[in-house]
Amino acid sequence: MTQSHTCDSCSMPIETGQYCQYCVNERGELQPFEERFERMVSWQARRSPEKNREALEAETLAFMAKMPAWKDHPRVRARAK
Repeated sequence: MTQSHTCDSCSMPIETGQYCQYCVNERGELQPFEERFERMVSWQARRSPEKNREALEAETLAFMAKMPAWKDHPRVRARAK
């Protein structure tokens, strides 16, 4: 049986490594914050098309605050202020 854990950036289940295939660039490095943020907001918009951009951004930042890769990012930390 294969052990799995979750991506430190988006919480997707993965078998190995720190990040999933969607959160890294072609070199296997974590994508920049703004790129990940926009992709996560877009994903949320597809799941909840009735929500406006402001709500989607707020929810995305709240989610990212729980993720090890982003919890200390200045934009994530600033959301609570």
